[in-house]
Amino acid sequence: MKSMKANPLLGWYRALAIATGVALLVFCGFMVAKYGFDTAEDLTTYVAMLHGYLYIGYFVVTFLLGQKLKWPLGRMILTLAAGCIPFASFVAERRVVREAAERLPAGGAARQTAGV
Repeated sequence: MKSMKANPLLGWYRALAIATGVALLVFCGFMVAKYGFDTAEDLTTYVAMLHGYLYIGYFVVTFLLGQKLKWPLGRMILTLAAGCIPFASFVAERRVVREAAERLPAGGAARQTAGV
C-alpha cells in the first residue's frame, strides 16, 4: 500500500475517521455515566462538543474524498453517516483507505501547481 503522505486528503480522512470514532465512543461512555449513574454532566457536554467539531472536519474531508473518487450518492451518505454510528467509522476507514490507496494518484502528481 502507498504511504499516507502520498495523498494528504487520504491522510486527513484516516486521522479524522479514527478521531471521530474514538470521540463518539468516549461520548457514548459519558452518556451512560450521565443518564445511568447521574454523574459527569459537565464533561458530557464537552465531549459532545469535541465529537461535533471532529465530525464537521470528518464530513468535509469525506465529502471531498468522495468527490475525488466519484462515489455514488448512496456510498457518500453511508460513509458520511459512519461518523455518527459507534464503531462504523473504523470499518469505513479501513475500506475507504484500501480503495483510495489504489485509485488516488501519488503525491507528486497531485501537487502540481496550476499552469506549470
